Parts: sequence; structure tokens; C-alpha cells
Amino acid sequence: MEKGKRIVVALGGNALGNSLKEQFDAVKYTAKALVDLIEAGNEVVVVHGNGPQVGMINNAMIALTHEDAKQDNTPLSVCVAMSQAYIGYDLQNALREEFANRGISKPVVTIVTQVLVDENDPAFQNPTKPIGRFLSKEEADVVAEKYGYIMKEDAGRGYRRVVASPLPQEIVELDAINNMVNSGQVVIACGGGGIPVVRKGNHMSGASAVIDKDFASCLLAKDLDADMLIILTAVEKVAINFNKENEEWLSSISTDEARKHCEDGQFAPGSMLPKVKAAIDFADSKPGREALITLLEKAKDGIEGKTGTIIHA
Repeated sequence: MEKGKRIVVALGGNALGNSLKEQFDAVKYTAKALVDLIEAGNEVVVVHGNGPQVGMINNAMIALTHEDAKQDNTPLSVCVAMSQAYIGYDLQNALREEFANRGISKPVVTIVTQVLVDENDPAFQNPTKPIGRFLSKEEADVVAEKYGYIMKEDAGRGYRRVVASPLPQEIVELDAINNMVNSGQVVIACGGGGIPVVRKGNHMSGASAVIDKDFASCLLAKDLDADMLIILTAVEKVAINFNKENEEWLSSISTDEARKHCEDGQFAPGSMLPKVKAAIDFADSKPGREALITLLEKAKDGIEGKTGTIIHA
């Protein structure tokens, strides 16, 4: 097999669905696109989001404490760990099945991954990361009053709970991930941005937060010395003046241009902004590195320069 690129792929929520059944079906389609990249000779490391899933788990755990007073409240960090395991379970099985269908022998593994954050990160004072399903204004008001959640409108799609989203500082299981990638395994890591932890001496303590998976993907890509970061989302290309008469879809832009668009408020904070910022960070981190933002089904074409938005230094 021809030697290709080392690529970290950040899967958006649309690659996973919003329920157990939707996820089971969605990962089969997702696996086909990922195996296309691998069959072309690329090394692929997979990171996935968990916004709807971790919110679902958190709500289920809250319901359990209401039913049984002896049950402790489940920390958000534990909910992230649960989401990593069950999403990874579906995703790795779908990848294994797709490899088998193509006659490819390739080991796949999910690593429950912790990511170190700074307990003094200002994000803890300003929660912005949306989790859980979309709600109407009326539904969001009920949830906010009942559970004390902070609910915010998310890019015109409805209201969601928001939690702290500190920046990732260090991937705790990096050595294990690197060894597995170097040995030829397909690794699913940093799911949901990683389990947020703070260091207390030799102990890792869970933090009440959700790390943005695009920033975690960027950190992982840099640490693994990847050639490309691919951020998959719900649109084929990044746009400025989105949904306006002068809307413009971007094919290839420099990090300086992308940074200017961020400063001009072109991208929604809970949606495209973290993707573009992560792409800028990766592309600027070493000569020759590029980031691609596109649809899942367009990833292979995007690598070949046929579509998507490429961000380069």
C-alpha cells in the first residue's frame, strides 16, 4: 500500500447521530469514508465529538439520583468517559466490519483518554460548550429552572445546555496512542475532546467540563507529528457572510486570512469558530502542515484538493 499522510480526523456530531439507533446506523456510513482514506495509504487517527451523547448520559444519571436517593451525582467527567467507551465501541466495530468487507486486516482500538486542563482556565467562569439535544425556548426555560443549567441559543438551531470548555493542555495517554499508531493500528482517541482532568500531585481529578474536540484533535495531531488535520462538519466548505446575500464559500485560505475572519466575527462561537481556530493552530505549528474542513463524504476529495476548505500557513 502506498505511503500516504498521517491524518487526525475529527468527526462532527453528524457522523454519529443523536440516539443509540441513529449512532449504530451512522457509524457504518462513517466507517466507509474513514476506510477509504486508510485504503488509499493514509495513517488515520480518529477523534469524535460527544455533544448529544454526553448530555443524554448526564440527564440519565440525574434521573437515577432522583429515583434512588442513595445514588451519588455522576460527575460530568465520568459522563465523558462513558460516552468515549460506548461511541468507541460502535465506531471500532463498524471499522472492523468495513475492513473485513474489503479483505483488509487492520487492528482497531479505542483508548479511553484523559486530557489535562488548567483548573484556573477562565472558561470555568464563562461556560460556552453546548451539550445535549436541541430544545425550544420553552423547553430550555423549563430545564434551566428545574436543574439550574445554563441554556444558550446555538447558531439558530435551538437551545442547548452549555458547560465550561477549557483548552486542552496535555494528553495523558499520548505515549500509548503514539505506540499504537506507529505499530499500524487504527486508534480512536480523545473522544469528546477527552476526559477533562486536573493534576493533584500524582492523582488525576476529573473536572466539570467538556473539552472542545476540535482543539483536542489539534493538540493530538501536533503531538503525533501528523501531516494533516481534517475537521469534518455539516457543510462542504467554510463560508464568510454565511446565509447572507453576499455569502462566499472558501476553498483555500492562509492562516492570516482565517485569523482575520475570526476577528471579524464571521464564525459562530459554538459552531464553526472553534473548527477554524483549531485549523489555524495546526497549520501554523510546523511548515507543510495543512488543515481541511469539509463534509465526511468529501474527505477523500478534500485531501486531493477537489473540495473543502484548506487552511495553510
